[in-house]
Amino acid sequence: MATNGSENGTALGSNESAGGTKGTTVIADTVVSTIAGIAVRETDGVHALGGGASRAVGAMKDKVSRSNAPGRGVKVEVGQRQAAVDVDIVVEYGTLILETAKKIRVHVTDAVETMTGLEVVEINIKVLDVYVPGDDDSADDDEEKGAPERSRRVQ
Repeated sequence: MATNGSENGTALGSNESAGGTKGTTVIADTVVSTIAGIAVRETDGVHALGGGASRAVGAMKDKVSRSNAPGRGVKVEVGQRQAAVDVDIVVEYGTLILETAKKIRVHVTDAVETMTGLEVVEINIKVLDVYVPGDDDSADDDEEKGAPERSRRVQ
């Protein structure tokens, strides 16, 4: 992916409307990242965005700032007229991964192109893990029940 944009944003050209007012429109990379992140989260079969470390750091940041970062797990490169998106995801067990990837590409392309006017030239998806429902819950249940095997081994 070629980098034409910056962290601050990219000018999308001048606005020469019939009203005669001229100027440029700048869309920050974080705007495209946020739009893409929300579109990915709305896709069926996606459990989370980002790897384990980025989710852990993000959870800490979310607690401190009392907000969540929709762009977490999404990297973008924005040029003057085009954007490229890289997404790291965790899928739910039983999900058809290739179908989910196709849906992600459609959702992200539609959202970014509609909202920004940028052409999305590529979306790279990295599936980092599979979420199995009950894995997180079973550890909590063991602690609540006392988990005799664990209580004898670990004091």
